[in-house]
Amino acid sequence: MPKRILQGTVTSTQNAQTVTVSVERRFTHPVLKKTIRKSKKYRAHDEQEKFNVGDTVRIIECAPKSKTKRWEVVAE
Repeated sequence: MPKRILQGTVTSTQNAQTVTVSVERRFTHPVLKKTIRKSKKYRAHDEQEKFNVGDTVRIIECAPKSKTKRWEVVAE
């Protein structure tokens, strides 16, 4: 099974080797036919701590690194 890859914006870098990435998805509401924007935050592993708030990054699924981290930042 292929690993999912998502693109989002870094919103926090306060934890060591961790970035919080906000991923936004857009879809059409089934009844209202209106475009809806929903966002979700993911914690991703950033080994070298080279990403800052506001950077656009790609994250990929991985084996659990900690209680909340299941994603890794792909170098961009």
